[in-house]
Amino acid sequence: GMTLGQWLDHWYQSCKKPNLRPNTQMSYEQRIYNYIIPALGDTPLDKLTQNDLQQFYTDLKQNGRIKNVGHYGSGLSDQTVRGCHTTLRSALEMAVSKKLISRNPADGCRLPPAKPREMQVLTPEEVQRLLIQAKEDGCYELLLLEIATGLRRGELLALQWDDLNFKTGTLRVERQIHRVKGGLIISRPKTKAANRTIILPAPLLGVIKEYRQQVHSCWMFPSPRKDDLPLDPASVRKRLTTILERAGCKHIRFHDLRHLFATMSLEHGMDIKTLSTVIGHVSSSTTLNIYAHVTDEMRQTAARKIDRGISKIESTQEAKTTARKLTPSAFQPYKGKRRKPGTGCVTQINDYLWEGRYSPVWPDGKKHPRNVYAKTREDCEQLLAEMILQMKAEIAAEKERLKVSFGAS
Repeated sequence: GMTLGQWLDHWYQSCKKPNLRPNTQMSYEQRIYNYIIPALGDTPLDKLTQNDLQQFYTDLKQNGRIKNVGHYGSGLSDQTVRGCHTTLRSALEMAVSKKLISRNPADGCRLPPAKPREMQVLTPEEVQRLLIQAKEDGCYELLLLEIATGLRRGELLALQWDDLNFKTGTLRVERQIHRVKGGLIISRPKTKAANRTIILPAPLLGVIKEYRQQVHSCWMFPSPRKDDLPLDPASVRKRLTTILERAGCKHIRFHDLRHLFATMSLEHGMDIKTLSTVIGHVSSSTTLNIYAHVTDEMRQTAARKIDRGISKIESTQEAKTTARKLTPSAFQPYKGKRRKPGTGCVTQINDYLWEGRYSPVWPDGKKHPRNVYAKTREDCEQLLAEMILQMKAEIAAEKERLKVSFGAS
């Protein structure tokens, strides 16, 4: 008589959750309690069929989105659908082992193809502009260290000064930070391979040593509001977006800076095994799969060099390309203009989404922020202005209500 919802809840809470990291728990809970149980939870476990699951995946792909439907459409991404299937298959596999069902109905389901997310890599000229603008915006050391080491964002922000040996240049990576349900969680790296030591080059070490004199916190990159806390990963993402926009660079994710480091390392002769160790992959095959396109280009370049060596022929164009050096960028950083108090802030989230945010202090003495979203900056500014007027009216009404209430008492 057990339903799928009852089994999923028991399987997750008793068998799966105790062994999961906080951010991974969030992913499981979203799939189970937001998508799977509302759609299939009442189905008797022993009556669940492959057709039920196949229809469920189709519905998710077409109309499964719960939030931000106006911005992203009504259907969920292929990755989310595949994640729901993975969770169901694992839970049902245990049900088979417990002899609650005779076979796993998730076996053999047709799924959306697994499409790796396209990585974006900045050009050398864009990297120069990014760092020039980062120096103007007070984010230079953080982005320089990221580009030079390829650390994950959570690993970078969890660095403490005790992790760096200025004499040897060794940097220990032994914790990471992530946001879970509105709070910052610090934990050990996800895998044994992620717990690693990196050697910083001398020029970078010199920059960090000079930066150390300006920081009065155990954290390498502390929060501007509280020295005893590290930077929030979300704020770093927003700052990168602003810097990229001001530097005239294409929009990339923070994680793409990790790809930038790996790509540059391979192009400058680092072998796959060494790169895998530096960036904290479990195996070299993972690194090779992600950066196969880079190694293909390297093999083609090597083949051309061998061919030239055999034939003793090198075209004029190739010689010019080989001799060409990157000239210093003439880019002048954007100085920026501070927004007037009371006008909120606008941030580009990605290529097709802007976020407006207003965080006034209400009569209770606390900030109650609200957000608006639009597909262009102009539309976002307009929506933000309208929201600010509405919130100011609400605040004024609340003040008047409290005034009357206080007078009556």
